[in-house]
Amino acid sequence: MIRTTSAASAFSRTDQRGKLSSFFIHPSKSKHITEYPTEININDAVSSFYQMLQMQPSPPISSLNKLIGAVAKTRNYQDVIFMYHRVIEVDLLPDYITLNILLNCYCSTKNVALGFAVMGGIFKRGYSPNIVTFTSLIKGLCMEDKTDDAIVLFNKIIGMGFHPSMWTWGTLIKGLCRSGKAEVALRLHKEAGKGNGRSDLRFKPNLICYATLIHGICKEGLVDKGKQLFLEMKGRGIMPDLVAYSGLIHGLCEGGEWEEAKRFFIEMVDQGIRPNVILFNILIHTLCKEGKTNEASGLFNLMIQRGEEPNLFTYNILINGFCLQNRIDDARELFVLMEDRGHKRDVVSYNVLINGYCKSQRLEEAMRLFKEMVRKEYKPTLITFNTLLTGLFQVGNVEDARALFQQMKIHRVTPDSSSYNILMDGFCKNNCLEEAMELFHTLEGSGFDLGIETYNCILDGLCRAGKLDIASVLFENLSQKGLVPTVVTYTIMIHGLCKDGKMEEANNLFLKMEKEGCAPNVVTFNTLMQGFYNYNEAPKMVELIQKMAERNILPDASTVSLVIDLLSKDMNYSKYMSLIPKFSNQG
Repeated sequence: MIRTTSAASAFSRTDQRGKLSSFFIHPSKSKHITEYPTEININDAVSSFYQMLQMQPSPPISSLNKLIGAVAKTRNYQDVIFMYHRVIEVDLLPDYITLNILLNCYCSTKNVALGFAVMGGIFKRGYSPNIVTFTSLIKGLCMEDKTDDAIVLFNKIIGMGFHPSMWTWGTLIKGLCRSGKAEVALRLHKEAGKGNGRSDLRFKPNLICYATLIHGICKEGLVDKGKQLFLEMKGRGIMPDLVAYSGLIHGLCEGGEWEEAKRFFIEMVDQGIRPNVILFNILIHTLCKEGKTNEASGLFNLMIQRGEEPNLFTYNILINGFCLQNRIDDARELFVLMEDRGHKRDVVSYNVLINGYCKSQRLEEAMRLFKEMVRKEYKPTLITFNTLLTGLFQVGNVEDARALFQQMKIHRVTPDSSSYNILMDGFCKNNCLEEAMELFHTLEGSGFDLGIETYNCILDGLCRAGKLDIASVLFENLSQKGLVPTVVTYTIMIHGLCKDGKMEEANNLFLKMEKEGCAPNVVTFNTLMQGFYNYNEAPKMVELIQKMAERNILPDASTVSLVIDLLSKDMNYSKYMSLIPKFSNQG
C-alpha cells in the first residue's frame, strides 16, 4: 500500500490536484482516523474525492477514507455508497475503515441485510469486526424494527468476548424504546447494572441512556417506573437535563398527574434548565384537555415573557382549548394575534376555529371564516367540509349544506363514508328522509362500501319517520350484508319499537342483543325504561334498574330523571323505593 507521505509528494507534482482542502492534504496527527472537521462542505468533499480518483499514482485508500467518512458524517449516505462504488471501479482496494463506513451507511438507510453482506466482505478480506461494526448492525436491526434480532446479536457478541460500549448499550435501548418495547429496555438496563455476573460487562448508563429510557417508559404509560428511573439517575449523581425532565413531565401529563408534572416543571426551572417550546406545548395541551384554559393562557404568556416564542402548534393547541370551553371570542382573538406576531396560520388553525364556531352554532361566522380561508388560498380539507356540514345540519340549514357538499368537487376533496353519513343523518333529522334514502340507494348501487354507521343513520331516520316496518326489514337483512349490529343499532331499533308501542318486541330485542354478545349501555337502558314509563309499566322499569346495578352500568342524568318521575308520578309508586338498588361509586 502506498504511504501517505508519498501521496503528499505526488500531490505536489501533479497539475490535476486543484485546491484540495487542507485536512485532505495534511494527514491528521491524531491516532483516531475518523476525526473530521466539525463543518463539512459536502460539494467540496465530493469534488475533492473525484479529483483524487484521477491522481497518478493513485492516492492511498486512507486518504479517500477521510473524504468518504467526512461525507458520511453529514448523513448523505447515498453519496457515500456511490463514492464506494467509484473506488471499486478504479480498482482501488477498500480497507477495513472503508468497509465499516459502508456498513454503517447501509444500516442507517434501513438496508441492514446489505450491512451484513458488507460484514461478510470484512471477514473475506481477513479483517475482524470490532464493537463499532456490531453496534452499526444493531442500529440497523432496530431501525427496521427487528429488535428481537438485535437482542440476539447483542447477546451473541457478548458471548464472542466483545465488551459493549456505551454507544452499543445506548443504541439498543433507543431502538427498543422506539419500537414500543421500553419494558424490555428497562430489563436490559437492570441486567447491565449487574453485568450478568461479569464485572467487565457492568455498564454505567450516562444521561443520554437514562433520558432515552425515561422517555420510552413514560410513553408506554409506565410513569411510576419512569419516576423510579429518574430518581435512580439523580441518586447516581447524574443531573437530569431538559430531555429527561420533558420525558417524565410528558408521561405525567398523559397519565393525568398534572400536579406532579407541575412540581417537576418548577423543579426543572429552579435548576436553571430553560424549558423549550415543545415542553410548553405539552403543558398547555394538558391544561386545555383538563379544561384549565386560564392556566394554559397564563403559561402561554409566561412562555413569551421568558423569551420562548410560541410556534404554530402552541397557537393551535390553545385555540382548540378555548373552543372546547366555548370561549370562542378568546379563540378568535388568539387566531388574530397569531398572524400579528408573524406566525403563518395553517389549515388546522382554520379547522379548529371553524369547529368552535359550529359547535357554538355560530354558523355565519364559521362560513365567513371558510370563505376567508379559500380567499387566502388555504386548501380546505375533508375535516373542514365534514365539520361545516355537521354544523349546518344541526341548525337546520339544509340548503346551505347541499351547496357546500357540491363545493367539495370544486376543491377536489373526495367525500368519505363520514361525509355521506353526515349527509344522510342530517337529511333524516331535518325531515328529508326521501333525500337520505335516495343517497343511500345511490351509494348502495354504486358499490360503495357502506358500514354499520351508515345503516344506523338510515334506521334512525326510518324509525323517526314512523316507517318501522321498512326499518325492521333493513335491520333483519344486516347479516346478509356481512354487518354486525352495534349497541347503537340495537338502541335505535328499541327506540323505534317503544315509540310504536311495541314494548314486548322492544324488550325481546333487548334480551336478544345480550344473547348475541352485544352489551347494552346506559342509553339502551334509558331508552327501554322511557318506553316502560310511557306505558305505566313500573315493575319493568325497576327490573331494568336492577340489571344496570348488576352489570355495574352507572346511571346518568337521564336515568336519575326517569327514577324521580317514576317515584313522583303517583303516591303508590313509593313502594318501589326499596326495590331501587344502590350503585357502586365508580369513576
